[in-house]
Order: sequence, then C-alpha cells, then structure tokens
Amino acid sequence: MSTTEDVSAEFTEIVEPYRRELFAHCYRMMGSFHDAEDLAQETMLRAWRGYGAFAGASSVRTWLHRIATNTCLTALESRQRRPLPTGLGAPSTSPDAELVERDDILWLEPVPDSALGDAGDPGAIVEMRETVRLAFIAALQHLPARQRAVLVLRDVLQWRAAEVAETIGATTATVNSLLQRAREKMATVAPSAQDVVDPESAETRELLRRYVEGFQNYDVDALVSMFTEDAVWEMPPFEGWYQGAENIGALIRGQCPAEAAGDMEMVRTSANGQPAYGLYMRSEDGQHRAFQLQVLDLAPGGVRHVACFFDTTLFERFGLPPLLRAAGRTG
Repeated sequence: MSTTEDVSAEFTEIVEPYRRELFAHCYRMMGSFHDAEDLAQETMLRAWRGYGAFAGASSVRTWLHRIATNTCLTALESRQRRPLPTGLGAPSTSPDAELVERDDILWLEPVPDSALGDAGDPGAIVEMRETVRLAFIAALQHLPARQRAVLVLRDVLQWRAAEVAETIGATTATVNSLLQRAREKMATVAPSAQDVVDPESAETRELLRRYVEGFQNYDVDALVSMFTEDAVWEMPPFEGWYQGAENIGALIRGQCPAEAAGDMEMVRTSANGQPAYGLYMRSEDGQHRAFQLQVLDLAPGGVRHVACFFDTTLFERFGLPPLLRAAGRTG
C-alpha cells in the first residue's frame, strides 16, 4: 500500500519537469510575474488535490495545462488587463511634455529568462523566445480572457481544437470562432515576428556594446543613430510613449537626470528572451543606484523598441544589486 509520503514523492517527480513551463503559460495569460508565480503555485495545489482522480487519460503536461488555464481564467474575472503605455490607445507623446505617472494602472511586467527556462539550456529560451517576447505578451493583453486562452493553447502549445474545447468547456465551433477573432485582433496589435535578429550574433553584440557605451558616455547623438526611424520608447509607470529616433533623443536630453559621462552605468541581464539592462544613475553622494530596467527589441536596422521599467524592485528579481559598486560594473 502506498503511503502519503510515497504519493507525494511520486507527484513531485512527475510535475517538477513542467514547473517553469507552467509559469510561462500563466505569465502569457496574466502579463504579471507575481500573478504567474501565484497561479502556477495554485495550479500545483489543485493538481495535488486532484491527483488521486487523475486517471492518465491525457498526458501529465496536458492535465497540468488544463488546470493552469482554468486557474488563470478564474483569476482574470477579477483583474484588469496589464498594458504598456502604447496599449492605452493614446497617440505618441511630445518629448517636451510633462511626464505623467499613473500608479492606478497595473502595468505589464517583464520576466527574467531564468524564470522561463534552465539557464544551462539556452536552447529552451530560444525555442520559446517568440512566445514570451514583451511585444507578444503586450498584444495578448488586448484579447478577452477566453480568446487569450484559446490563442495560447492553439497557437503556442499547438493543441487540437477539441482539446481546447474540453479545457474551457466550449464546443469546437466556439473555439474556432474565438481563435479566428483572436488572430484577427493580434494581426492589428502584434508586431511581425519577421526580421527578429539573433541576440547572440556578432552584429548584435556590437550594437549592444555601442548602446551601452552611448548611455555611459551620455552620447545622445550616438544613441539616436542606433534607433530605427520608427522606434518606440515607453517607460511605465509614466503613461506617455515616444516614437521616432529624434523624439527619443529629445526625451533623453530633456527628461533624463544625467548630465555628463559617467552619470549612468549599465549592467546586462535578459528578460522575455530579449537583451535587457539595469541602468544605474549617479546620485548626489556619488553612488550609482538602481534607476530603471530597460528591455530592448532589436531589428536589422537597429533598436526598434525600448521598454523602461521604473519599478526598482525588479532589480532584485533579475539578480541585480540596488547599489552598483565599482567592482561590480560589468556593462
């Protein structure tokens, strides 16, 4: 006869390989690191409670994703969508306009690559890069909850329509209708996956080196030259967003507290399968302190999108110190 300890060990053994995958699924649905963590844990608790009734009619992976999907759908009934500033529907902002902070909005959150896959297996991140990109997650926020679930299950997880129908308690015809509407909406709000550059190529590494150098030298002209013509810059919790290389340059010149070379330092990290940097600003005491986390989207022509998150609690999540000491500066 199996003991409770034996069942617990068996359960842990079969579900552990899917933990990060379930987190990624919840993150796509919710657009929030915190919500994804909580709901992935809730999924595990529900799975544990229902483990005795799991008859193996489906794979463990499918069973867990069904639980996670319905856990997220329930949570979304009481949560508002998480946008980036571009998702608020307002036109681009003049770089000399006053910055308006919106703490009443629950903003989209970036996620460290370490939470999405095994750091020792970079191929895992490469494989899922397109489905965790910040732009893709932001686009999903435009979809109603059930459309979002259907799109993720069908187009990301590659489930059959009948499997999705069983998961969300709908007919196959309804699933197909929801998927069609979701795809139509995504076509209008999601950027094309074409022309995505390899973040590890020599050309990309050189672009990123110059990007870091531009900030650390406070060389705004150099930075402007690296943005694509239609590049976008946004920085929650500020509601404005800025389009065009020259406008981004004017914003940095007029709104950034830096005044000279050495005022800013950059430390490399990664978020949503994309290059990211912790930017540290020199304070009055001469110390460089956490200021913003930048997540970059690159195109063959340069930097086409930067999301700057001013929530400095993100630094700890990304393994970055709040205070950058001279010995720790790696760029």
